[in-house]
Amino acid sequence: MLLSSDVIKSSGIYFGTSGARGLVTQFTNEVCAAFTHSFVATQRQHFTFNHVAIAIDNRPSSFRMAMTCAKALEHLGIEAIYYGVVPTPALAYAAMQDNIPSIMVTGSHIPFDRNGLKFYRPDGEISKADEQEILCTLAEFPPFDDIPNLTVNPHAARLYIQRYTSLFNATFLTGKRIGIYEHSSAGRDLYSKIFSALGAEVIALERSDEFVPIDTEAVSNEDIAKARGWSKQYALDAIFSTDGDGDRPLVADENGTWLRGDILGLLCANALHIEALAIPVNSNTAIESCAYFSHVKRTRIGSPYVIAEFSALAENYATIAGFEANGGFLLGSDVKFKQHTLKALPTRDAVLPALMLFAEAKHKTISALVDSLPKRVTHSNRIKNFATERSQIILTLGQENPNRLLKALGFEGVSIQTLDCTDGLRMSLKDGRIIHLRPSGNAPELRCYAEADSIEIAKDLVHTCLSKIATNGFVDLLSE
Repeated sequence: MLLSSDVIKSSGIYFGTSGARGLVTQFTNEVCAAFTHSFVATQRQHFTFNHVAIAIDNRPSSFRMAMTCAKALEHLGIEAIYYGVVPTPALAYAAMQDNIPSIMVTGSHIPFDRNGLKFYRPDGEISKADEQEILCTLAEFPPFDDIPNLTVNPHAARLYIQRYTSLFNATFLTGKRIGIYEHSSAGRDLYSKIFSALGAEVIALERSDEFVPIDTEAVSNEDIAKARGWSKQYALDAIFSTDGDGDRPLVADENGTWLRGDILGLLCANALHIEALAIPVNSNTAIESCAYFSHVKRTRIGSPYVIAEFSALAENYATIAGFEANGGFLLGSDVKFKQHTLKALPTRDAVLPALMLFAEAKHKTISALVDSLPKRVTHSNRIKNFATERSQIILTLGQENPNRLLKALGFEGVSIQTLDCTDGLRMSLKDGRIIHLRPSGNAPELRCYAEADSIEIAKDLVHTCLSKIATNGFVDLLSE
């Protein structure tokens, strides 16, 4: 017999900001089985169930991993309900309505040579405490043998479509031309059905048979150019897309300009009349300065940290939500919208913020909505294949002497107003600019977020910081 904690520990896989992530080569059959056995063991301490729902993204490795998880469930006498390729929020929503746990096989936006597992309790996404319990659980299971084939159950896809088409009448988007950048998104077969059912003219854009690692926080120059070209070519009112597993939106206005995720979340929360928000520390400060919300709580980066704040917010506020700089919107309570009750969905979702944006832009352009907000602009990018250990050294040295870090980054004669170490190193400068450095929780990458009064300044901040950090000898310069 194998012991789940030993197998997981030896795999080298760990939990990132949301889910267990690692190289595909690390997610062997035994490792997938070990995670499944540990997850079920932790859930059986709190819930009674005979089924577990499973879904996948479009990565080449995902189906094999799903079959492996299903085989582990079979060993435990549990029936797997396989929903096929659907967005992560579609899986989570269906499982929550059925009061059963679920497993999403996805690596989100990271490259296709990596993958991951996201776990959901019957009442929503697992917490950081749940993650540690999964890693430490001593669950025995037999050596792996054959893996079963799986048949797709369409229930989750249908329920997800119904969740949003039921909010509006069939003419809601009549007269709107919406492009859907499909690439390899897990929800690409659902989005056109949702928007078309609401009256929009949908134009499908660039479906890919190969996995495309779209990062909604670091949109590539190529995708920026594509959106502008598509907007002109097809006279679009908006472009909608997501990351790989469909829980982070990427929405462009009528000019083909991609909106930042936290601005999209701000507009969505306002349209839903949300009272209290939980948002990660890297979010745009316009969220507070717009004064739309009664209370805003900033957290560490990652949906589990946002969700962890919901119970405290619910003690004092009737409607609560959260969203991230990547655009994923988390509905922490039921809300009333146009005489309909929209049930809570405390996990990242891409469709809800897009629809609320379209509702707000019914009689004006999306760009006009954005222009009505306080003029604070954010930008971010990353250095790929940047060792996490190296990132941590930079952050440690920066915390010890932030002024030396600023000087090494090329900012002479600039003083720091506040230093925030909630997650990474966030430096608010006295001239109003903000620089935030943080290693990714999902891949060996160093991210830089910047906020300023113009996009040109924000982009220059990010470019300057990452260019300096990428040079040889930067760590030595900090250590002098």
